[in-house]
Amino acid sequence: MSLPENDPVSPMTKIGLIGCGMWGRNICRNAASLNVLAAVGDQDIERAKRFADDFEVEATSVEEMIAHSEIEGIMMATNPASHEELACAALAAGKHVYVEKPLAMSLDEAKRIRTAAQNAGKQVMVGHLIRYHAAFQELCRQVENGAIGHLRHIQANRLAMGRIRNTESVLLDLCPHDLSLILAVTGALPSQVRAHGVSHITPGVVDILSTGLSFEGGVSAMMQTSWISPYKEHRLTVTGSSGALVFDDTKPWPEKLTLYQDNIQQSGALFMIERASPIALPVAESEPLKEEVAAFVEVCQTGSPAKTDIEEALLVQQVLEMMQNQLVDFNTA
Repeated sequence: MSLPENDPVSPMTKIGLIGCGMWGRNICRNAASLNVLAAVGDQDIERAKRFADDFEVEATSVEEMIAHSEIEGIMMATNPASHEELACAALAAGKHVYVEKPLAMSLDEAKRIRTAAQNAGKQVMVGHLIRYHAAFQELCRQVENGAIGHLRHIQANRLAMGRIRNTESVLLDLCPHDLSLILAVTGALPSQVRAHGVSHITPGVVDILSTGLSFEGGVSAMMQTSWISPYKEHRLTVTGSSGALVFDDTKPWPEKLTLYQDNIQQSGALFMIERASPIALPVAESEPLKEEVAAFVEVCQTGSPAKTDIEEALLVQQVLEMMQNQLVDFNTA
């Protein structure tokens, strides 16, 4: 297999992609723009060849991709049920590995991936994409700098119509994104978890989910998740003792991050609320997926962990397991 020559943007770095589906195409586009895409692989070799033609790289089988000595990192955008087997094989072959979320179908599978990474001395990075979003990063800076006072509550809504699956629920498909954000803001695992859902499309596969999380010190969080909503909402609201930050990813860039500084004061038995004009916080426009792919390139070049490394992913997987164990499905209960 002939691979692209090294280039000045990413010297000595060659990335392969396994999984030539819709999201795989998005990853390919960004990897190609960074001049690191060397090859694409898929169980359907004809589909891989179509991708290869589009991006002017080589098409391989999955086995050839994993075995090739010149490829340093493999990005996986495959069915979650395949993640453990493929990730462990790629790690054993000496590759750094990027796994699209969810990392695995269970905490036990996730732990086996970590063990394989430790044995190989390689890094695993997980596609918790929104952690690389400039608006979320600015939100974290604002929280750390005290813009909203002491943290009280986080509300995460991720609703849309489409991409309905019958092999994994919204718990595994959508919740990893918001759990990664919530854990980043709180810096802790929840002490209690409650999850209630309904499975309207496929029995036993929850398509609407409400989750409550409580943390030591009185901090709370709630997630509303659905893939059968008639409207799209990707909104994270972080409320503190002196204000709130709202990250709405459906808004134009100048409106994605807003600071509210309403004042609540008790007056006898009543509470007086002083409303303040919301402040749109400036955020430099960027493509989160390109930032994420660039972070994986850095992992391959330096061997250093990404912010969404295997340890971060295991924390998210641990909470997913807590949710699954506590889940009440009203259509099957």
